[in-house]
Amino acid sequence: EATCITEMSVMMACWKQNDFNDAACAEEIQTFYDCVAKAEKDRKNQNEEDTLTPRGNLTSSQVNRLLRRFPQITRYV
Repeated sequence: EATCITEMSVMMACWKQNDFNDAACAEEIQTFYDCVAKAEKDRKNQNEEDTLTPRGNLTSSQVNRLLRRFPQITRYV
């Protein structure tokens, strides 16, 4: 899933308007980096939720995610 697209677009537009001067676009650059850091943190938290418990139990959301990811194809002959 793509994240921080808007922030990246704003940052690049600022660079273009200011002849690629980082100092003139410091606020936009920081906003983009903050967005990336938040997205990375969210991704890590999501990966932790996807891990199995020691007993192998899954939450209902984990089961639903796995079923969407690996649907069973049945053929009726």
